Order: sequence, then C-alpha cells, then structure tokens
Amino acid sequence: MGAIGIPGYGWQCRIVDSEGNPVKQGEAGELCVKGSGVMKCYYNNPEATAEVLKDGWLFTGDVAMQDEDGFIFLVDRIKDVIVSGGENLYPVQIEDYIRQYEKVRDVAVIGLPDKRLGEIAGAIISVKDGMTCTEEEIEEFCKGMPRYKRPRRIIFDEVPRNPTGKIEKPELRRRYGIERLVEHENRE
Repeated sequence: MGAIGIPGYGWQCRIVDSEGNPVKQGEAGELCVKGSGVMKCYYNNPEATAEVLKDGWLFTGDVAMQDEDGFIFLVDRIKDVIVSGGENLYPVQIEDYIRQYEKVRDVAVIGLPDKRLGEIAGAIISVKDGMTCTEEEIEEFCKGMPRYKRPRRIIFDEVPRNPTGKIEKPELRRRYGIERLVEHENRE
C-alpha cells in the first residue's frame, strides 16, 4: 500500500544520497532511473540536462525509499524538503498527518526561515466550511507526531492549488517569506 511499484522490464533504479552514493535499503534518498524511456536531453538546455542526467541515470528530484521487497515509496520532492536543525522534514508526511484532523479541509507545509534552526515547518491550514479551529487545537493534535516534525508555525488561510490539484508551494513560499509572514500576523 502506498508503493509506486518496482522497476519494470528493462528499467533500473537506485536511491542515492546528495553525493550520488547509494543509501541503505529503507533509507530516504533521491530516486534515479535508467532505461530506454529516459529522456535524452532538455531541448536547447545543456546545463539543465547535465544537472539531471549523469552516466545515463535520470536524477528525478523525488525523495524515495525502497523496502526489503524492492518496492519503491515516494516520500516527497527534494526541493520541498525542510532542513530544520540538521533534521530532514518531509512536508508530505506532515501534511498527511494534519489532514486527518476532523476540522482540516486542506493543508500545505513549507519551510520558513529561522535564525536558530535554519528553517522551521510552517503549516498553512484551510478549515472546513462552518468550522473554527485554533492553533492550540492543531498543536495538541500534532503531539501524536515526533516533536521535531511538528509545525512550529501555524497559519490559517486557503491552500492554493493548480488546475491539476497540486499544491502551489512556490506561491506559498512567495506569500509567506519572512517579510510577508510578519505582514500576515499583523492582519490577524
């Protein structure tokens, strides 16, 4: 349940760390794939091609784990990973947890700048119609997660999604950069 599968005929995959070295089975890293269906290049963009194609391997930008049976599980996107005090936080895992709360309609988790930790997890939460919710309620609910994964900033607002339903995290990062975060708090 939750796996994206195993490599098909003629395909290879590996999961690597930031230096391109394979990680231990069960650890998270970047998913790389190799096979006849891998793209050859980005059109007229050799620099972008060199970033993602190395020795025939496509570095997907996806964080994944592989279980003992070889099944691959996507964890998040590398660009969305939050590094807080040396810990890697995967927003999708935090979002999936918070989404279980009965008053939450939608949630997005992004990294927000923090002087001490580098980044902290910020949860933008959209509450179900006709309901009210407080930061204290969310904080109490999140006590079921390890302390380091809990969002340190909770913002109640709409979660923007594109026409395909994907959360528009770049928009949220623009909206809630440090300067904008202060503006938002002053409006409340």
